[in-house]
Amino acid sequence: MSAPRLSRGPLLVRLLRAAILTLIGLTALALLLAAGLAAVQWGLTDRIAPGIRVGDVALDGMTRAQASAALSKRYGAAEAVLYTFQHGERSWTAQALELGLRLPAEQLAEQAFRIGHADDAWQSRQEIARAWLDGIDLPLRFVFDEAVAQQYLAGLAEEINRERQDVSLRIEGLQVITDNGESGQWLDIAGTLPHVREAALARQGGTIPLVLQVSPSRAGNVSEAARRIQVALSAPLTLFGTRANGESLPPWLISPEQIHAALSVRLDAADDEMRFAVQVDLSAFRPFLKSIAPSLESAPVDSRLDFDPATRQLRALTPASSGRILDVDATLRRLEAAVFSPDNRRVDMVFVPLPPRYHEASSADELGISELVAEATTYYWGSLQNRRDNIGLGTSKLHGIIIAPGEEFSFNQHLGEITAAAGYLEGSVILGGATVTGIGGGICQVSTTLYRAAFSGGYAITERHSHGYRVGYYEYADAGPGLDAAIWQPTVDLRFRNNSPYHLLIESSFLPANDALQFRIYSTRHWSTRIEPPIIENIVPPPPDLYIAADDLQPGQSRQIDWSVPGADVLVYRNIYAAAGALVERDSVFTRYQAWQAVYEVAAGDPRLPEGDTESDEADAAEDRRE
Repeated sequence: MSAPRLSRGPLLVRLLRAAILTLIGLTALALLLAAGLAAVQWGLTDRIAPGIRVGDVALDGMTRAQASAALSKRYGAAEAVLYTFQHGERSWTAQALELGLRLPAEQLAEQAFRIGHADDAWQSRQEIARAWLDGIDLPLRFVFDEAVAQQYLAGLAEEINRERQDVSLRIEGLQVITDNGESGQWLDIAGTLPHVREAALARQGGTIPLVLQVSPSRAGNVSEAARRIQVALSAPLTLFGTRANGESLPPWLISPEQIHAALSVRLDAADDEMRFAVQVDLSAFRPFLKSIAPSLESAPVDSRLDFDPATRQLRALTPASSGRILDVDATLRRLEAAVFSPDNRRVDMVFVPLPPRYHEASSADELGISELVAEATTYYWGSLQNRRDNIGLGTSKLHGIIIAPGEEFSFNQHLGEITAAAGYLEGSVILGGATVTGIGGGICQVSTTLYRAAFSGGYAITERHSHGYRVGYYEYADAGPGLDAAIWQPTVDLRFRNNSPYHLLIESSFLPANDALQFRIYSTRHWSTRIEPPIIENIVPPPPDLYIAADDLQPGQSRQIDWSVPGADVLVYRNIYAAAGALVERDSVFTRYQAWQAVYEVAAGDPRLPEGDTESDEADAAEDRRE
């Protein structure tokens, strides 16, 4: 038997009705809420929705301006919080606002206002409902403007920053002033900014540390350099010297002021060190030293030597001696070294010895002197005593001279000055084509004789001057004209060059018993020579005799002071042959002699005198025809 079954119709109807009623109620409630939210939204057109807070400030229903003012009132004091910066004994105080901290009240108010004021109405109602039901807390925030902080710190930097001052020195007068320098420093703005940001955003005030960078002063040798300068300027330098004979000279002083003018200080700056190089340059005294050098120097003196044909050895006739020259550079260096010496301010001049080339130990073998290679003899028959004495003195001064290969011989240089102080006497000399009285009459016979020896030896004649007219002394013993050599100091000289590979030795002999003088040249024969007889052309007869008045003569007396000689052109050839006999050179000497008249001195009024000439205008005419 089956159980009874309930009827489903009435229950379903009831459930359906209940559901419909519930849906209608919910819809009505939603519509009511929506209407309420719409009404609230309409009422909050320019105000902040209820339930919104920034920090601990409720901004319900406030306008944006009111909210900004409320936030500024509550939190604006943070902008005035004081902060202190300190460096050494100095300090600076600044408000947070000066350091870049700012309350963005308007931005915060705007942020709060945007809740419930979206462009989407449904979104806005949802935001208003959430704020109303649950509340919305917006975070309080401050803005830190780094540019403002940098500007403030830049102002501090102008007061804090300091350029590095390195050690230094200077000379004022004769005093040395030194400065040990000072470290440099600068505010590290980039390094300080994080501390400013952190402190400002903390809004607690207090001290903010400054980050400083330090550039230490570069040390150096300033003390050492100062001491060096002080020593240099402490006292004058004294320069001492002697003459070549050992005689002491008065000292010269170089004052501290002069030393100061010569000092220089050069700075060599490395990355971490300053080096002062103190130097002195006394080259300004070089002209002075050069000006006094000639009076202090001496030339070396070679030994005079002669050759012994028997032993074929040299014998010293006079001792050799060294010369010396002033070493200007070494003296300056010695002075400059003494500038920085505190104890020894005395400086002796530096002389360099000049050794003689030929001395007592010189040997014939090492010089290549082995035989007689040339000689010449002339005669002075009829010469007065003064002329003879001059010839003897001049001949002696040229004995024992060595001439090196390639060296040029100068007659005037080796003879020395022809002066009365040197022992020469008055005699007749040819000057300007006339015979006059002068010191050293007869010396041209010495130069002529040596010239003939050098010419016959094949040596290169580099300077030779003839006389104005033919001289009888030089043509004695059939010598012939054309090989004379005049000298006149200091302009007219006889020079020849030793163009052989061997040294040559000049020896001279004064032979009064024979009225002769002779020059011999010893060396090693490198060639042979042959002198051809002179070629005499264009002979010009002498002018008529000339008579001049002499106060010391009586009527009828006369005295001949010059002799007539014809003029002529004379050419002499020299042939030089190699050792094997081949001709290697043929040269010649040309001389043009002027015609010369005989000259007689007679008493005043002598009828032979030129018309109108009653007194001698030739009072200085020579008594002896030297040439």
